Amino acid sequence: MSNKVAIISSNGGLFDAYKVFNIATAAAASDKEVAIFFTFEGLNLIHKRGMHGLPMPAGKEFMAEGFAKANIPAIPQLVEMAQELGVKFIACQMTMDVMNLTKEDFVDNIDVGGAVTFLEFAKDAAPTLTF
Repeated sequence: MSNKVAIISSNGGLFDAYKVFNIATAAAASDKEVAIFFTFEGLNLIHKRGMHGLPMPAGKEFMAEGFAKANIPAIPQLVEMAQELGVKFIACQMTMDVMNLTKEDFVDNIDVGGAVTFLEFAKDAAPTLTF
């Protein structure tokens, strides 16, 4: 079995962020090598401003109180936790170009690359997940 976990983050909602960072931090805490490829709306999860206002799915607003009561960390804290655990963040260069974004728009310590960069990591990863 591979010691690598590859995650593609292409959606930018709050629930998407919790899925991505929950799996990534759990895998990293289990001594897995983890990389997340952020593309399209998934870039919001590591955007310095965007990560603070990720949308809650319509009709699920009541869950905000549940997150607070359960002491679930906010997304910026999960981003920091993932990085502290060694999770590699790869921002999609093509999407950044299309959206006119630069590396400075995102949290520190990310890599910028294309699909080939991610595929090089993911080629021997198991599992590979998409959110």
